[in-house]
Amino acid sequence: MVQVTQKAPDFKAVAVLEDNSFKEISLSDYKGKKVILFFYPLDFTFVCPTEIIAFSQSIEEFKKRGVQVLGCSIDSQFSHLAWKKTPRAEGGLGEIKYPLIADVNKDISRKYGVLLEGAGIALRGLFLIDEEGVLRSAVINDLPLGRSTDEALRVVDALNFFQKNGEVCPANWKPGADSIKPGVETSKEYFKKHG
Repeated sequence: MVQVTQKAPDFKAVAVLEDNSFKEISLSDYKGKKVILFFYPLDFTFVCPTEIIAFSQSIEEFKKRGVQVLGCSIDSQFSHLAWKKTPRAEGGLGEIKYPLIADVNKDISRKYGVLLEGAGIALRGLFLIDEEGVLRSAVINDLPLGRSTDEALRVVDALNFFQKNGEVCPANWKPGADSIKPGVETSKEYFKKHG
């Protein structure tokens, strides 16, 4: 299983794009951009559409930060497409503004350590991959626990801030809040102010 600070496993798989066409994509297609890759258990289920729709509704915020969002499950591209064409009022997705990857052979889920082998479905893994393909954050939730797009954006903001300024971000940090200058002496500036 991949760990944070290691290269994120590349993959090739068919995805349903925003315009409902099918295309084989790979992680390496997005080199030079940050990527949020998230896994969900199954199409036509209950928590999954709320997450997929929430990421779609927040897509402009991710784009402003230079982030490509990719959703992934073990379902086929045909199932993804049928779910997108089902109205939201009937449990469908409707329009989704990022690709949904078909991990039908379960290789991607397995590489990222989210596959429940017995059940044959993925846990709710969310991975932030930087411009060089390095895994910078990984959060894995159990099946009943939906994720927060606000938290995903906050972690992207923290990584962007660190990359630009070299300062680290404390608990609950948001843009505009105080950061910490790493170092035994320099960090005391933050702790004196917030101690």
